[in-house]
Formats: sequence, structure tokens, C-alpha cells
Amino acid sequence: MDKSNGYEENALIFSKSRSQDANGIGVSSIRRWAKTLPPNATVLDIGCGTGVPVSKVLVEEGLTVFGLDASPSMVQIFRQNFPDNPVACEAVEDSPFFNRKFDAIVAWGLVFLLTEKEQEIVLQKAAHALNRGGKFLFTAPAQKVTWEDVLTLKQSLSLGAEKYRALLIGYGFSMIEEFEDEGGNYYYHAVLS
Repeated sequence: MDKSNGYEENALIFSKSRSQDANGIGVSSIRRWAKTLPPNATVLDIGCGTGVPVSKVLVEEGLTVFGLDASPSMVQIFRQNFPDNPVACEAVEDSPFFNRKFDAIVAWGLVFLLTEKEQEIVLQKAAHALNRGGKFLFTAPAQKVTWEDVLTLKQSLSLGAEKYRALLIGYGFSMIEEFEDEGGNYYYHAVLS
């Protein structure tokens, strides 16, 4: 079973297109979020891919970044891009998240690639891996919808804003904000109570 949800097979195409977008969609939103974190905060980037642009922005903001991705090819590129940052090649739903606590967790473009059950597992694991007061930022459409991923041709699934809010609150989060970026990506920003 491909735990990378088709991204290992398409790693080179994805990494090339995403690296060309290093200053594009989502970068300003991630940078704004990073500025809300304490100096030198530890951040877990789940579904980090090659690290460009999300981990790159976090490193530029002086944060300590840990990467996690299920694609061996993308993890290898992440290591080349960020040789001083720890990265693990693990499926997010199976990962022990480095067996540590973080000040923040980000999941850009990942959650909706998972099944409903896996999404619930990941949100719960994020709550357990955060320090109290830790922030969690992830993207998924506000509507409850399924669609075919353009790159992998696999099904993507958004549980919808109402369900995500209920899950987050159930796992001990308080919602800070929800917003959309210039590319139409919808963000959920929560803090562990």
C-alpha cells in the first residue's frame, strides 16, 4: 500500500512545480502564522514534501522545524534542502511524531488526502503532540466535498468546516480563526487549550 497517497510516484513532478512556487500561493499565510509563534518555537511540518515552501518559510522565520512525509523521494529532497533539520519518512497516520512535543504543527495540503478515519487520527495525534498553548494550522476546503487529486488521480475528501471545528474542539482545541489565501486554500487555525 502506498502510504504517500500517490505522491511518491509523482514526487519529481510535485517537487518541481512546488519549488517554482516558493514565493507563491500560501507563503504569505504561512509567514503570517509563523510570526504568531514564540521565538525558536519547535514546529512539526506534517506532509512536508520537499520543505519548499512551507518549511523554508518557517526556517527563515527562525523556527526549529521537524519534517514528516511518507514519500521517500520527497524526504530525500527535504534532507538536501534542510540538512540541519530532522525529517522522518513515515505516514502521518502511523507516525509517533518523533515521540516528542511541539510548539506548533502545520499540515498544508495534506489532511484532505486521507480517509475520514485517518483525518480524525491525525487531528487527535496533533493534539497529543502539542504543548499546551500550541498552535495547529491545516488546510482543507470549508465545504464537505470529494474530488480527484489533479496530480495523483486519487480521491481527496474534505469533511467540511463544521465537522473539522467539532473534531478540533473535541480534541481540546479552541478555534483562533479560519481564512482563505490568495489561491483559495482554506485554513483552520486552532490552539490547544
